[in-house]
Amino acid sequence: MQNRIFLKSPPDIQKMAEGGKKLAKVKKSLQEMISEGVSAAEVEKAAQKLIKEEGAEPSFMMVPGYKWATCVNVNEGLVHGIPKPEIVFKKGDVVSVDVGLFYEGFHTDTSFSLGIGVDKDTEKFLKTGEEALKKAIAEAREGNYIFDISKTIEKSVSEAGYTPIKALVGHGVGRVLHEGPQIPCFTAGDREKSPKIQPGMVLAIEVMYAQGSDEVEIGKDGWTISVADGKIAALYEETVAVSSHGPLVLTG
Repeated sequence: MQNRIFLKSPPDIQKMAEGGKKLAKVKKSLQEMISEGVSAAEVEKAAQKLIKEEGAEPSFMMVPGYKWATCVNVNEGLVHGIPKPEIVFKKGDVVSVDVGLFYEGFHTDTSFSLGIGVDKDTEKFLKTGEEALKKAIAEAREGNYIFDISKTIEKSVSEAGYTPIKALVGHGVGRVLHEGPQIPCFTAGDREKSPKIQPGMVLAIEVMYAQGSDEVEIGKDGWTISVADGKIAALYEETVAVSSHGPLVLTG
């Protein structure tokens, strides 16, 4: 969704944990249905049904101008892809799904990428994103800086031979779907000048990366953002609460 930055709102961790648990169930069901012959529209229909069954609302449908509960992207598609019925998954595709849930006044947000009968090189590419997210989440600790999360993503992705995306960022999440602080997938400036991580923060940590260039372009539908060189892109995201005991993954 649009990476607009808002002032951070005080989160209610218990309510967000409840919402995150519900979203994790939705995500698991969507992951299980990603297969050859399934359409993006079917994923969307299932997401709306599952979110409703959880007693929640689709976060993304609350974004002005966006009418869907999910963003579905394939191969070079990176983010914000409209789940169109003509998008039918086939063998060799990398499918990325982003979904958010609004429950008891708070949003949670998560994303995943899956390969359908992909080759070993693509499997390695996807594993890199999964591992980068795990390492990045471990940096969401009191006393660290947002810079530390960004550095971990950048290092993990770059050392594997891939490219972190610079045009989009992870974000804070709470009463508003996209709020501060921004969480880039790359580093810039001084560590100590980036936001300091404190208990009570809730962060949507997102790894966005590509096999080739980080240059992106917006599609004719006005929403879908893809990498310009046509190579494969992927994303992995969890909503993470920062506690005095370390990071708590709410959507895992």
